[in-house]
Amino acid sequence: MVVRRSNGDVVESFGSSREVTAPEHEITMTMNGPHQPTNPWAPLTPEQQEARKVVNVNAETVTNTAATDIPGHYGPEQDDSWNLERFRDNFRIDFHHNKPHDAAFSLVGCDASISNAFRRILLAEVPTLAIEDVFMFNNTSIIQDEVLSHRIGLIPLTGGEKGLRWLRWFRKKPPTDDFASQAAYDADGEPSTPSDYNTVVLELKVDCRWATEAEDGRDGKKLAKEGETDPNVRYVNSNVYARDFRFLPQGQQGTYFSGDDAIRPVNPDILIAKLRPGQKIHLQCHCIKGVGMDHAKFSPVATASYRLLPQITITSPILGADAKKFARCFPKGVIGLEPSDESDPDSEPKAVVKDPMKDTVSRECLRHDEFKGKVKLGRIRDHFIFSVESTGQLRSDELFLDSVRLLKAKTERFKRHLAEFEEGR
Repeated sequence: MVVRRSNGDVVESFGSSREVTAPEHEITMTMNGPHQPTNPWAPLTPEQQEARKVVNVNAETVTNTAATDIPGHYGPEQDDSWNLERFRDNFRIDFHHNKPHDAAFSLVGCDASISNAFRRILLAEVPTLAIEDVFMFNNTSIIQDEVLSHRIGLIPLTGGEKGLRWLRWFRKKPPTDDFASQAAYDADGEPSTPSDYNTVVLELKVDCRWATEAEDGRDGKKLAKEGETDPNVRYVNSNVYARDFRFLPQGQQGTYFSGDDAIRPVNPDILIAKLRPGQKIHLQCHCIKGVGMDHAKFSPVATASYRLLPQITITSPILGADAKKFARCFPKGVIGLEPSDESDPDSEPKAVVKDPMKDTVSRECLRHDEFKGKVKLGRIRDHFIFSVESTGQLRSDELFLDSVRLLKAKTERFKRHLAEFEEGR
């Protein structure tokens, strides 16, 4: 931005998109940026309104990154105040695919702060069940107790959704050196005791031995003498897998966690340890509800991310061999080829945008001189493509609904505290 007096003297200069000229003792502004009206108080044109929604992706820079939907930013003629009815009319959710452990959907018409709130809640605040305490009775494997416990604690669990929501929180005593938590804990009450309402018990009991003819239909020692080296043939239980865990229902848990709804590891083929004859592992695990902000093992998602919808605008026709080269600059399916003359199917091909959602915005097309001035790249500021990959305890779409419920509860709690603060004043 350049500020000049009428005699041409520069008063101040910063940025590059606006210039201000004025008489010597008076300063008025004329803003001529990509979406600034000549008259700063005039309503924005439809083209300028559309430009506000696009983050420009150039060959070496990214511009128009900051949102400008701020009340008063363009003067009183432009209404940028937040309106609930307008938000309801513009906001929508479009699901692209919805699998139990993987969902992709678009949030259209909301701010980045809202989308990021959902993402962070998914990562850190949706409660799940995970192994918290490991009671080691016997471990003669080569893996130390603490390392084995850590490996076991990170195994994702699953079970009946109704039962998982029925479980209550287990209140643990905070560390003695955490004085703030200790003070809040002392003022709030006693710790929980393990019960069927808040604790799930799993047992792992595996011992490795030589295979015998009587029990296993093969003689492991004899096979070893003959040169057999495969431990799965020579031994029994040489590998300890997550499937070896056994659920021990307590109290009413049998009514919620039975059959296909029993508590179990999501992936039964997770390798926990390797054993050799004479070695054994016997332990019990206590599982409780928790959230990802306490430990990553409680996070219900493997990934929860979003990206802005790419926008590809072909400003000048790209034909023939250039069209084929242009299509190769993008991932498959982004750019299509159509006849340049609709009445003549044999006319030379023309590049058209088919599916911008598949684009990775690599900017490869901007490297070639033949496409300069013919294409503009950008991202839609208020179109967020979400990807949620569940660890398996809850469905991906249910996880998103949980994040919505939690955000709603947090806003209601904030409003309540704000009202209490106003009353206290």
